[in-house]
Amino acid sequence: MDSQSDNKFPLTRAEYQRQIHNGNSDGPQRHWGKKTFWILILILLVIAIIFGGLAWFNAKQTSDQMFTSSGANKERNAQKVLSQKRPVSILLLGTDTGDLGRTYKGRTDTIMVMTINPQTKKTILMSIPRDMKVNLPGYADESPAKINAAYTYGGTKETINTVQKYFNIPIDFYALVNMAGMKQAINQVGGVTVTSPLTFTYEGYSFAKGVPEHMNGTKALKFCRMRYDDPQGDYGRQQRQKMVIMALLKKSASYKTVLNQKFLKTISKNAKTDLTFNDMMTLAKSYRKATKNIQQGHVQGTDDDSDGQAYQDVSYNERQQVSNTLRKNLGLDPVSLDSGE
Repeated sequence: MDSQSDNKFPLTRAEYQRQIHNGNSDGPQRHWGKKTFWILILILLVIAIIFGGLAWFNAKQTSDQMFTSSGANKERNAQKVLSQKRPVSILLLGTDTGDLGRTYKGRTDTIMVMTINPQTKKTILMSIPRDMKVNLPGYADESPAKINAAYTYGGTKETINTVQKYFNIPIDFYALVNMAGMKQAINQVGGVTVTSPLTFTYEGYSFAKGVPEHMNGTKALKFCRMRYDDPQGDYGRQQRQKMVIMALLKKSASYKTVLNQKFLKTISKNAKTDLTFNDMMTLAKSYRKATKNIQQGHVQGTDDDSDGQAYQDVSYNERQQVSNTLRKNLGLDPVSLDSGE
């Protein structure tokens, strides 16, 4: 979520291919990446605290409270990867429910894979459509299903296992943030200023294209949630979510905010990750130069309502191309995918 130009919708297929495969880091994508790298690593405000080295005790205490193992069948030793400063992957998840301790978990409205290569100084952020049609590895009886249902049935474990299965990439770490909990955090920092990329009205709140607007937590969440009136659908909504998170980062990265115990409690209540405090420090120290070349894209699907559900059908060729792109940035050889069945 970033500066507010009309170009912040996801790339077209042709543009995406040119930027990823030609290594073009010029223009707004690079400018955006330099500003937002750490918030995109975790989608957690605490990374700003850690990156700035402010209020060490408060930051460590907050990160300790957020730590939660996924229990997933990870394909490699993530701690070893990080300690050797090798390319690393982080699965970024966003839910839209109440506190994470609630029995009802909801679904992951935002699913993104980030691969960070400190050797090539390149980062790729790949969005996965929440409605992607999949067969869940651990829940055959509930399949086919939308990929965002993996979290409902099996939490982060099932989500990680599903992403690894369909794209044949190792997921080293995850970070999950509850978007609804961000409402509290936004209010606690006095609101955020965001420029809408389009004009729309949603649940009684209106937004004008190109007009900077100061939003409280309630209005910011309405701005994030609208989907069906966006010409880019869910892809457009993901971009607006990023914009709000970036605006919140700018407001929260201050010494005064870091010392705000109420603010930190809100973060710890509404975010979970299997990155330890030391892991975060390693990322901040050893992977920072990858911010110089950050590229973003999305997994492209097509509408599929053959089973009476509004799925996004992602072809084998699309999954293979995305897999090749992400594996290359992880320093791994390409491999042929299975059918996903």
